[in-house]
Amino acid sequence: MAFKKTKSPAVSISHIRLATLSAIDPALDLGNGLTLAMYQAFVQDVEAMLATYNAQLSLADEAANNLRAGEKELSMLNARMLAAVGVKYGKDSSEYEMAGGTRASEIKYARKKKTAKTEEKGPQ
Repeated sequence: MAFKKTKSPAVSISHIRLATLSAIDPALDLGNGLTLAMYQAFVQDVEAMLATYNAQLSLADEAANNLRAGEKELSMLNARMLAAVGVKYGKDSSEYEMAGGTRASEIKYARKKKTAKTEEKGPQ
């Protein structure tokens, strides 16, 4: 499942605010270091952070896909290794049990239960 890429409402609002503030005065200076140039630079910095974040999510998606593929291959290899031990030493050997298998002599099969209908009918 892919990570959801993020959109920033603050960045969207800032673009509108930049346009309206620059319509007031392209060299707007509101004092205390609040200038239109400073505001525009900060908006661009946050946009760069957002782009970096979304790019890292894409890399994380790729890493997750690679991990899932590796785990799938490893599971298949696990089964092949156990089967190979069973072929070489037999499925009732202690080596097979040591490798993680269940010895054939230790497998308990479920017995078929009689149903109520079978008992009611009886022999005919």
